[in-house]
Amino acid sequence: MGAPFEFSYVIDYFVKLLPTISTTLLIVVSAMVLGLIISSIAALPQMYNIPVLKQLSKLYVSFFRGTPILIQLFLFYYGVPEILGLFGINANRAPAIYFVIMTYSLNSGAFMVEMIRASVASVDRGQVEAAYAMGMSGPQAFFRIVLPQAYVTALPIFANMVIGSLKDTSLAFSVGVMEMTGKSSTLATISRHFIEAYISLALIYFVLSFVLERVFGVLERKVQKRGFAPI
Repeated sequence: MGAPFEFSYVIDYFVKLLPTISTTLLIVVSAMVLGLIISSIAALPQMYNIPVLKQLSKLYVSFFRGTPILIQLFLFYYGVPEILGLFGINANRAPAIYFVIMTYSLNSGAFMVEMIRASVASVDRGQVEAAYAMGMSGPQAFFRIVLPQAYVTALPIFANMVIGSLKDTSLAFSVGVMEMTGKSSTLATISRHFIEAYISLALIYFVLSFVLERVFGVLERKVQKRGFAPI
């Protein structure tokens, strides 16, 4: 059992957890940026029906969407060094955060593939054909007609993914990364004030999620106000 509840610990732990926010945000931002790059590449074979690559893309998406991210963390943290060891590369001393970012990037990318594919598919095909009739090339039609409208459709989905990724980072502690949850667990174990530690942690997650939700809300309104209409 833990120690009796003392509110002063909530404030004390809240302050002590603040420095670990940078680690959590590093994981989120890295995962989102790399995830966008990965998903943009993985989505192309599905959108353009490229043989073999389309099946590989679907397999990638199915694996990362169909398995728990905690299992994925363990597979990459323990599996990647083993695979690299076969080629004479010693990755056993590599910082755990590298494997965490790798896992979250691939996981986020798998979900973003569907976001990109659905957003592009939502654009009326007639507009693209009209662009071709006006003399636009394929890339011109994509960047001037399809992309602006797909961006508007994808933004709310992307916002939910960012907030979801923020909360998922709490699992990074399972492979030794000292982010907010890891620090909170350490403080609680040392002092036995478990409730206070997790209340502080919950407050920080809530504040970060609230801020992100507001930021994306403002961004969505600006995008809709400007219209991002086809040029």
